[in-house]
Amino acid sequence: MTKIKVGVLGATGSVGQRFVQLLDGHPWFELESLFASERSAGKKYRDVSKWFLPSEMPAEAAEMVVQSLNDVDTSENEDIAIMFSALPGSVASEVEKRCAQAGYCVASNVSVHRMEPDVPLIIPEINADHLALIEVQKEKRGWDGFIITNPNCSTIVMALSLKPLMRYGIKEVRVSTMQAVSGAGYAGVPSMAILDNVIPFIESEEDKMESEPLKILGTVEKEGSGIKNAAFNVCASCHRVPVMDGHTEAIWVKFKEGVTEEEAKKAFKDFTTDIKTPFAPEKPIILREEQDRPQPRLDRDAGRGMSVSVGRVRAGRMENEVKYIAQGHNTVRGAAGASILNAEVLVARKYV
Repeated sequence: MTKIKVGVLGATGSVGQRFVQLLDGHPWFELESLFASERSAGKKYRDVSKWFLPSEMPAEAAEMVVQSLNDVDTSENEDIAIMFSALPGSVASEVEKRCAQAGYCVASNVSVHRMEPDVPLIIPEINADHLALIEVQKEKRGWDGFIITNPNCSTIVMALSLKPLMRYGIKEVRVSTMQAVSGAGYAGVPSMAILDNVIPFIESEEDKMESEPLKILGTVEKEGSGIKNAAFNVCASCHRVPVMDGHTEAIWVKFKEGVTEEEAKKAFKDFTTDIKTPFAPEKPIILREEQDRPQPRLDRDAGRGMSVSVGRVRAGRMENEVKYIAQGHNTVRGAAGASILNAEVLVARKYV
């Protein structure tokens, strides 16, 4: 197939860099343009992006000249079909809307549009049917293009693990996260603040974890007009820990009726998907039987960073409760990789 030309909005930040890395050599997509603030515009990418390991920067991207975000909708970029967004929240809304108006598909990793009723919030293995909102969005807003979003990094890990348990009737979910420092961006947590420490607060994170899963695990209302949220509550406590990559979550699920440890394990083992695209993992959920797994250093790269690992599945102390540990790569499955997978599904289903 002829490769589809794509651009990256916010290419110099940590998630933008991950987009550039993951798109290098992609069988369906060709990286055409990189966009960033005026400070970076007109300069070569290698001169304005601080990579942890500069030697791993893709050679072609390194020599690309970064464009201004003000130029995303100029004729120079009319061959681009998909814009991947890793923009700061302060500018994302305006730039993403301009891109959608100009006819681009915007595959966004940013939170600003996630909870809008006509914007799909997608984890393809869970709710690809929510893509029905695209036509509603285009008609309602008069856009030639559209915006599609992926969830918060911690939400993706938890929601994927909850999907196979939905059959048993979830009543309540509690989660305590141990989140890697890369989730805060390149300079997000000073080393003197995180070394030998745990920070028990991440701004807006708990709100996202308590609201986003309900939309993702909800159902499309009649005529595709919106999403009816899943009918359970989520209570989250989020914490930053001195781990480079990989979010770990302790999750307690209370069911309407009793569910055994073995039933929960079987649900995780048997979970399959019909998503067969380059970034789709063969097994979205990997059950770890070892008593001390999953661990970020051992498991974050499972399925090329796109699989979620689940372990320590056991009965809880409360009635009808199962508890377990879930772990996933926050900047791959939880960010850039999730947006790329969403874009692949759009191509496979002929939305692009």
